[in-house]
Amino acid sequence: MNTVNSTAVRQGGVASISAVHPDVFQFHILARLDGPSLASLACVSSQLHALSTEDHLWRNICSSTWPSVNHPRVHQIISTFPSGHHSFFSDSFPFPDSRPSKLDVNSSTLPTELIFAVDVYYQNEIIYSKLEEVDTSSSWYLCSPFRFDLLDPKDCASIAIKCSNGSEDDTWLKQKEENLSLSLIVIDPTRKRAVNMSSRRAVSVQRHWLTGDVHMRFGTVLSGDKRRGSAREWVECGVVVTCCGKEGGEMQVREVSMVMEDMEGKGLNGKDSLVILGGIIGEGRKKKERDGSEGKVKYKEFQERKRERKEEKQRKERLLDLVCITVGVAGFLTFWSAILFK
Repeated sequence: MNTVNSTAVRQGGVASISAVHPDVFQFHILARLDGPSLASLACVSSQLHALSTEDHLWRNICSSTWPSVNHPRVHQIISTFPSGHHSFFSDSFPFPDSRPSKLDVNSSTLPTELIFAVDVYYQNEIIYSKLEEVDTSSSWYLCSPFRFDLLDPKDCASIAIKCSNGSEDDTWLKQKEENLSLSLIVIDPTRKRAVNMSSRRAVSVQRHWLTGDVHMRFGTVLSGDKRRGSAREWVECGVVVTCCGKEGGEMQVREVSMVMEDMEGKGLNGKDSLVILGGIIGEGRKKKERDGSEGKVKYKEFQERKRERKEEKQRKERLLDLVCITVGVAGFLTFWSAILFK
């Protein structure tokens, strides 16, 4: 290596890392690494740890990984995190553990402001980014259904994905599932924490039977109500991406929306959603998903529980109907028996 000083100390014929000038190491070596690689390198030695914790390195990594956070307002907020952009990256990558966890959040500590940073990728290339700041303290927000439209309609025309010809519909949908990915980071400026709520890879891909639009769902299953058997024992935070287009032509992403639903398929309001979001941000539990398959498995389990709950509810309703009919018939017969034998 031509940057190694000629007076460098050599051990076993290998130049000591201290022989490389720190500026050269930071700007020509460390600057080329991605976040996981830089974090791993920081564990090698105290010297590498000191070099790898420079904020400008992590700021560049965050900006390239999530273009939506490349905004002066967000950078200012991230600078208040315990370790700046390093802390932000640690919170937002990898993605949250999809296993439901018990959260204990007091409603009096609900976030008064949240920032949503969404990035949509196709074949790992960014195709859309948006930053949304939301005031969550108003009574209107707390009582309204929790839903965010994260794609401005005027931006739809600029988001075009070239579709390859597919001989079968399943193959074409599989292509979209494998190539389209999404990141949704929720930032709490007050607590100086963030969490990535997306499953990264789609957990469900369906084509609408009438319009032909493709609906891709990126979901994270979270814990809601602690009472076992409650409709909100598990809650799904879902981001739905709607694509339109035909095989062999161009496909556009025209809708990106975020919702929260309980196990009965009912949407949560703003306050209930804030309790859950505040809990997962504060807890900060996360787990690596190497291939993104774990989120799909948990989503299928969530859907199966929803189906079982629906069937159980229908059985109870049928039983209640039968009891009501029986009581009604018995009452009717008793009434007429009393009249006939009077």
